Amino acid sequence: MRVVAKFGGTSLGSGDRINRAADSIAAAVEAGHEIAVVVSAMGSTTDSLLDGIQFDVAESDKAEIVSMGERTSARMVKAALSARGVDAAFVEPGGEHWPVITDSHGEVDVEETTRRAQALADRMGEVVPVLTGFLAEDHAGSVTTLGRGGSDTTAVMLGNYMDAEEVVIVTDVEGVMTGDPRVVEGARNVGEISVDELRNLSFRGAEVIAPSALNYKEPELGVRVVHYQHGDLLQGGTSIEGTFETLIDLQETPLSCLTVAGRAIRNRPGILAALSGALGDVGINIDAAASGLDSITFYLYTEDATEAETVLHERVIDEDALSSVTVDDDFAAIRVSGGELPTQSGVVQGMIETLADEHVTAHDVITSATSVAVFVDWDDRERALSIVQDTF
Repeated sequence: MRVVAKFGGTSLGSGDRINRAADSIAAAVEAGHEIAVVVSAMGSTTDSLLDGIQFDVAESDKAEIVSMGERTSARMVKAALSARGVDAAFVEPGGEHWPVITDSHGEVDVEETTRRAQALADRMGEVVPVLTGFLAEDHAGSVTTLGRGGSDTTAVMLGNYMDAEEVVIVTDVEGVMTGDPRVVEGARNVGEISVDELRNLSFRGAEVIAPSALNYKEPELGVRVVHYQHGDLLQGGTSIEGTFETLIDLQETPLSCLTVAGRAIRNRPGILAALSGALGDVGINIDAAASGLDSITFYLYTEDATEAETVLHERVIDEDALSSVTVDDDFAAIRVSGGELPTQSGVVQGMIETLADEHVTAHDVITSATSVAVFVDWDDRERALSIVQDTF
């Protein structure tokens, strides 16, 4: 089996951890697997290098300076593997076999990177390449970087382009957990998680794998996250399933918009739960909700609007924090989710501007880390759907 194993900074943060990493790589090689290794800078090396730059510096010089962390890690891991009798070679920008190439815009040159990655893969039966993560090289031979989480990106990208069966991300967490074990008791490992679920968590603070790396995951490429103490590259941890797809969905049923206003809403703990709970008690489903400083808006099926207004009005009467409830009918919801949506700058602005150019009013826009919902007049739904589809 061909595997790309990425070791994060914490998993290489001491001599003992480097030995542990080398042992796990050597064991996989001994079992007959082809292993390529991607390394981050040891511990907090990159931060220390950046802290040392107390002067104006060109981006090209800055890239060269911060590259020293990954370059050192690659040499340390290569040496540890050689000490175990494994034929290994460090691979870095400027070297003959370096694969990751960027174009004049700083974006990965997919064609050239694929060609070089496949050439490197052809050598994996003879040698274990130890590659510097995070780094790239432009066509002029200068060092560039892949941005935040770049080592994860390097690993999954190469796993894709080298036709690997699996990418293993070795880090300081036991895969994906049900909660932060430093905060909650009883947190346990999640055996499988989808790319969409994980990206939602990553964009909201979970430090498991860089969201940008998951853009390179194809359906046939396995990606797994394991703890550095696990010691076995080929099992355990959390398996990341699926791949990103851009999905565009038009709500099939007309919606009504119910807005509850009140100047003291933001200072009333539990008010959202009280209002949504009251709707739930009578079996009314909420399609979407949004809140502001002095209002809460619910979108729900128009057929439920009259009953919902009655239920919410009772709450308005009972709650000093609330002043009024109003209803507006006949909206459609168009939702866009997944794909490269979270990494596309200005995508929401572009979609709204395009709708405006075609004289379609967007009455509301609700976003999450990985999706956008646009609410338009029911009669404009088909035209709006066509515009959104053209946008993506």
